[in-house]
Amino acid sequence: MSSLRDLVAAELSTPTPEPITAFAEHLAKIFPGARAVLFYGSILRTGDLSGVLDYYVLTDRPPHGWRGVFTRILWPDVSYHELSHEGQALRAKVASMTLAQFQRATSGAGADTTIWARFVQPSALVWAAREARETVIDAVAQACRTAAGFAMALGPVGGGPRVLWTALFQETYRAELRVEKAGREISILTFDPARYDHVMEAVWRDEGVGLSESERRRLRRAWASRRLLGKPLNVARLIKAAFTFQGAARYAVWKIQRHTGVAVEVTPWRERHPILSAPAVLLKVWKSRRRSA
Repeated sequence: MSSLRDLVAAELSTPTPEPITAFAEHLAKIFPGARAVLFYGSILRTGDLSGVLDYYVLTDRPPHGWRGVFTRILWPDVSYHELSHEGQALRAKVASMTLAQFQRATSGAGADTTIWARFVQPSALVWAAREARETVIDAVAQACRTAAGFAMALGPVGGGPRVLWTALFQETYRAELRVEKAGREISILTFDPARYDHVMEAVWRDEGVGLSESERRRLRRAWASRRLLGKPLNVARLIKAAFTFQGAARYAVWKIQRHTGVAVEVTPWRERHPILSAPAVLLKVWKSRRRSA
């Protein structure tokens, strides 16, 4: 039977459709010091390229200037990008952080839960510098170990993989500031339940089934602090994103047009000042919808 690392390496190597690969290669060129590009999210399952693609770009250093100062304290950076590929308009929301920050986050160090909870779910390593590929595989495998450890601590003693993963995702959704409907953790698991069984079973083969009572208590204490700090950390990231989200105006306009049908022009002023321009844009949308009602 495969080890956890072998399982993760195989999954990360799963081929992605050519437009997704082309966008990843584009991101590797425009992000200074890019070391790897990971693709994740629902489009990894559905292949629906009409939505927004989700990528993580891992770099060897933070951005220059004041953005880098903020990113060292509160990662990731978030940006919106568009690419025309063979006549098709592609859109992507991109989170970026350094490879070192990613390694630390997947290990479970610090209060953050978002990275290891995200990367215990399926993802694809679409592009990587040769010297970084093995490091990224190790980090994603560590994310699975971290998640499995908390799942065993938070779930019932002796529970099967599905019961443990359900307990974990319920707790992470409670700890984080989320807008998804209740039961989202069930939909994550039901798409490919055997895959999550295999991840937990691989952890058990590598490290043994279950936890000692002392380890279980240690992880539950560790989780208590994460539950306490989870929402404030999410709020801090939202505040940071409000001032540092590159391409926020174009992303917002696309979302407005997609969901309301109201066309909004992205002027240079709106591009530079998305927060200040938001009230006028929302007023335009409101007036347009009233006229069409």
